[in-house]
Amino acid sequence: MAGKREYEARTEALLEPIAAGYQVEIYDVEYVKEGREWYLRAYIDKKDGVTIEDCEKVSRALSDALDLEDFIPDAYILEVSSPGLGRQLKKDRHFEKSLQEMVEVKLFEPIEGVKELEGVLHAYDQRMITIIAEDGSKIELDRNKIAQVRLKIDF
Repeated sequence: MAGKREYEARTEALLEPIAAGYQVEIYDVEYVKEGREWYLRAYIDKKDGVTIEDCEKVSRALSDALDLEDFIPDAYILEVSSPGLGRQLKKDRHFEKSLQEMVEVKLFEPIEGVKELEGVLHAYDQRMITIIAEDGSKIELDRNKIAQVRLKIDF
């Protein structure tokens, strides 16, 4: 049986020409189970922000493409949306676009009693991310120990 990563990859491949046609970029695709429901979520973005109309057009086209390919055997709910202001950073391209931005980092296990950190995203590579804390100190974090990295929203 195919797994969630394959579903995400195949959906992203179907989404590429659709996104290009509507002049949006693919931010992420995820296939997740919440409660008893499966969700296939496509996050799209563009320079001046995504509109409801963008989401609607992409959703209809993606839904049609998924119906034709029919590679996901489970019943699922398709959602197409913007990644939002406090977007999660998962992929290298997300980290690249977010260099010098304020981020919030949640760890799986506390380091020196701390499980949540924030600072400016200074650098990243395959193994580590580096943030600059408010006091100016550099903090290097193993990516395998990070549960989540999000852009910090200041209100």
